[in-house]
Amino acid sequence: MLKVGFIGAGTVGTALAVLLNRKGYEIAGASRLNKSARESRSGLISNLRILDSNQAVADAAEIVFITTPDDAIAAVANEVKWRRGQSVVHCSGADSLDILENAGKSGAMVGGFHPLQTFAGVKQAIENIPGSTVALEAEEPLLATLKKMAEDLDCDWIILKAEDKVAYHAAAVFACNYAVTLVKMATDLWDTFSIPQEVAIKALLPLIRGTLHNIETVGIPQCLTGPIARGDKGTIRKHLAEIRQKAPELLFPYKELALQTLPIALAKGKIKKQQARELELILRN
Repeated sequence: MLKVGFIGAGTVGTALAVLLNRKGYEIAGASRLNKSARESRSGLISNLRILDSNQAVADAAEIVFITTPDDAIAAVANEVKWRRGQSVVHCSGADSLDILENAGKSGAMVGGFHPLQTFAGVKQAIENIPGSTVALEAEEPLLATLKKMAEDLDCDWIILKAEDKVAYHAAAVFACNYAVTLVKMATDLWDTFSIPQEVAIKALLPLIRGTLHNIETVGIPQCLTGPIARGDKGTIRKHLAEIRQKAPELLFPYKELALQTLPIALAKGKIKKQQARELELILRN
């Protein structure tokens, strides 16, 4: 198995190191850990070598993952002396391989390996990565190595071109980060009738899980339900009036989301174009 090193072993780096180690990969070392992180990471991987410098990791490993924050990747790639035939891989979702230009000029192979998953903490990341999809960007023979790594992690993989990365990452933000925002907006409305957030979340989670189940099993657009899907103009008018009175800051996002939902409802086939036009007029006023 390849000797794998990690520079900046935070949440993503630690989770990948743990999971790859479980699959038989030798973890040659990790760097850039503070004292508390060193202790917690060392407990997750037996005999983990905590190295004092990024260069030490590069010297010890055949394939090095740079798992620092995105803004630091280029600086790390520029400060380390890489060797020909070595592989240098970043885990940024939005950046292409140009941030590893210095490593490529040194004769190293460069790649991108981005698990499409949310990383709230190390424990959650270790649990969530298997079954996810990994976005890859590399040329052969490194591409084949990264495909194998993804499969060893029990992940699917897709291959992206440099020009795909930003749109890919923005899509992830819609599906993940802004889903949190939507739930927060829903709990804000519950607050208007004096239900605390923790109670609201507990009540809404089964609805959210049911929605995800329907997306997975029925698919879009057929999984869409609710007043837009039914063409229920009266209910939409009531929503707008209530939100305008009790939570006016939510009026604009409600209208915009409803307008984006209209084409889905039309595709489902439960409303006609005339109903969609009538709903659009209501939402744009």
